[in-house]
Amino acid sequence: MRKVKIMGTILVVMSIMMITIGIKLSNNNENNNSYKYIVNNNNLSMTMSSSALTKGELQYRVDSSDLTAVKMEAAPVSVQIPHRIEVYDGLTLDELGEKLNRHLGNDYIAGKGPLIAKLCLEKGVDPYIAVAIILHETGCGTKCSNLARYCNNVGGQKGSPGCNGGSFKKFNTLDEGIAGFINNLSKNYFSVGRTTVETIAPKYCEGNTWAGKINYFVNIIKNG
Repeated sequence: MRKVKIMGTILVVMSIMMITIGIKLSNNNENNNSYKYIVNNNNLSMTMSSSALTKGELQYRVDSSDLTAVKMEAAPVSVQIPHRIEVYDGLTLDELGEKLNRHLGNDYIAGKGPLIAKLCLEKGVDPYIAVAIILHETGCGTKCSNLARYCNNVGGQKGSPGCNGGSFKKFNTLDEGIAGFINNLSKNYFSVGRTTVETIAPKYCEGNTWAGKINYFVNIIKNG
């Protein structure tokens, strides 16, 4: 009878041990059900445990030592668009220069529209009248005269030093000749109230046909 009790006790102990071992094995299996994923080789790992999956949850772990900080520039609150500045006849300075260029031909004074526009605005001279006079005096709408080509005189001005010993003035460069011409219009005409072709004509040139010829060019430039 005593042996039977001892055997029973042993069986109970063994059963308890087996149950304990089973619980540990179950816990180990749960721990072994974890998975680790590496995303794009950036050491960003995702761990999913069986208990977490049961609850519909994902757990993330980031190794901050391998992350690089990137400086982000804030976008401007608003973009400032430059205002359009019209300087003459509804045109900007660049547009005026381009318009004058279209009428200067392809010869010696070609491309001088921006310079003429700039100087005229600075000196208070009508740029259409200035270019009209240049076209009439030099013929540069087709082929520039020798006075323009060799002495850089674009307005038929007289003075010294003389061009080839004559009465018409010689300028060292074309830009200097253009500036001298516009300065003459400003000083002797526009600044004293001679601001139209009709008021400029009596002093600028002898004869009754000059004003009509200048106005012809003015209209072409203005509408072109």
